[in-house]
Amino acid sequence: MQLTGYNIELRDIHIYAHHGVMPQEREVGAWFTIDIVLNINNFTCAENDNIEGTVSYADVYEIICKEMKEPSNLLEHVCKRISDSMYQAFAQVQGIEITLCKDTPPMGGDRLKAAVTIKSVR
Repeated sequence: MQLTGYNIELRDIHIYAHHGVMPQEREVGAWFTIDIVLNINNFTCAENDNIEGTVSYADVYEIICKEMKEPSNLLEHVCKRISDSMYQAFAQVQGIEITLCKDTPPMGGDRLKAAVTIKSVR
């Protein structure tokens, strides 16, 4: 068998943050949901059952929390900051897909969600 890559995924991360264009969004804040997929091309961990060579879920979560604390106007900007931080922290990450969803955008709809997904490669 030849391994061609694997993904590390964190799903349904819920964080309260202060992103948005309108002053009310930045002041009051809202709940956001994040899904992230990191594509890895280093198989050392699969071969030797050792965390070295892979990416720790806890470290990924910590970076997301840090970036979510800094308010931004646009979800696209937050996703870009998260991606940049992941690439900086983990040399073995070759690609990233992030979906950032504002769970209750201020548009008056019931159960309305607004999301942005960005994909990038190193």
